[in-house]
Amino acid sequence: MDREEDPRNGGGNGTTAKKPRLSGFITDSEVQSEFSHHEPRVARINNGSFGCCPGSVLAAQRSWQLCFLQQPDHFYFSLLRPNLLRSRALVQTLINADHIDEVSLVDNATTAAAIVLQQIGRRFSHHQNDAVVMFSCAFPAVKKSIQAYVTRAGGSVVEVDLPFPVNSNTEVISEFRKGLSKAKSGGRKVRLAIIDHITSMPSVLIPVRELVKICREEGVDQVFVDAAHAIGSVPVDVQQIGADFYVSNLYKWFFAPPSVAFLYCRRSNASSSEMHHPVVSHEYGNGLPIESSWIGTRDYTPQLVVPAITDFVNRFEGGSEGIMRRNHVQVLKMGKMLAEAWGTSLGSPPEMCASMVMVGLPSKLCISSDDDAMRLRSHLREKYGVEVPIYYRAPKNGEGECEPKDKDGLITGYARISHQVYNRIEDYFKFRDAINRIVLEEDLY
Repeated sequence: MDREEDPRNGGGNGTTAKKPRLSGFITDSEVQSEFSHHEPRVARINNGSFGCCPGSVLAAQRSWQLCFLQQPDHFYFSLLRPNLLRSRALVQTLINADHIDEVSLVDNATTAAAIVLQQIGRRFSHHQNDAVVMFSCAFPAVKKSIQAYVTRAGGSVVEVDLPFPVNSNTEVISEFRKGLSKAKSGGRKVRLAIIDHITSMPSVLIPVRELVKICREEGVDQVFVDAAHAIGSVPVDVQQIGADFYVSNLYKWFFAPPSVAFLYCRRSNASSSEMHHPVVSHEYGNGLPIESSWIGTRDYTPQLVVPAITDFVNRFEGGSEGIMRRNHVQVLKMGKMLAEAWGTSLGSPPEMCASMVMVGLPSKLCISSDDDAMRLRSHLREKYGVEVPIYYRAPKNGEGECEPKDKDGLITGYARISHQVYNRIEDYFKFRDAINRIVLEEDLY
């Protein structure tokens, strides 16, 4: 490790070692070099699940890991806290938080959900049968946290169906209003609304600001935005969004190594001081940001490389916002190409997509269950070298002619394709050709 790479040379006091000025923006060959550790035989069009980390950020992480291993006491007593603060300050700027104490670094959105729902759950022990409202497609770990901390304490849960395929934000807003009305029936109080910024499966960009505003108008106690896919995929302004809690993973779309996320807790929220990390260590009681900065000996380096990530994204024209725009344009282009090739359609309009798009699969694939969807996903990975999630969309009673169809019947399967800077058009052609071959050759999966 040379002097310029060593995080101890400047990292501890909030400054970085000087680097040679980059001439121009990153080239295509440099992008491919940054991700040369990816398996070259696989079309990775599933950035949404586990994200990606460029080589330069991995090198920065490795430097921090060696720094710890060489002298753990110096790392802990002199470097860890100030450099976690530096990462939090960068996140604060990225999301337009009012104060750095509103930003905590945690492992992932699942950890953040546990933190929020532990605190919310305590209220239900005094207010039996009050309600939580969330989308039916909420991430499974969030549903499990509801089960662990809310329903066990006597709270009730109202799930809002997400229209899919969806044609407009108006449809989502209408269904959400219905869910709130149901939750408030019988004089119940809605203690918490959980709103996805971008749903996972099916993937839809939700009008989060409008839904938070509705919650305020309807007297919902607190609003938690699960934005696991947001940072690096869509612009995030937590002050404009107005939620009490907002979480997003840095490793999905913001190039961090696993595993790191930020949890925003609005300072004006009176209960923010009651938030605690679910792992109790010797920092307990010093506020969530400090509690989260030490939960015992573990690898904190994913939280320390935010400056290196910032350096990486700034090598692209337009920085992070430029990357978002290009990913959005490219994933729509690839989605339309696939839909045209298969005679199907996209699951939502362009304005309700970010860096992921749902693409209808040919009805001849006969996807009739979640198990079928998982078998097709595994078959694509193992035989064709294509990694992409598959979603089963069950036919709904009474829809009739409104259900999505291709020339052979109902569309019940959708692929969630992603686009990130390392993707090439060949990745999507490989997927297109694999599906065509499965259909034409009746390649059973």
